[in-house]
Amino acid sequence: IKFQLKLESIFPNIAIALRIFCTIPVTVAEAERTFSKLKQIKSVQQSTMKLERLNGLATLAIEHDLAKLLNFDDVINNFTLAKSRRVCF
Repeated sequence: IKFQLKLESIFPNIAIALRIFCTIPVTVAEAERTFSKLKQIKSVQQSTMKLERLNGLATLAIEHDLAKLLNFDDVINNFTLAKSRRVCF
């Protein structure tokens, strides 16, 4: 730790640049993965799909870890409750 503090006091700008550099590959990889998923979805179903549905599918594909945690029974129940509140004429 003393060695690191000594280097930071001698080369403060390099220490900051190295900290930033260590985070760059993670953010670039995440962005590339996102665009790759979006490209796959658009190429397959873009011509037959509305923009709202395309955005929803893109979000599900990008956030697939969160989507795996969804309880489909709860989603269906929430959907039916929301639909049953509408008045039919």
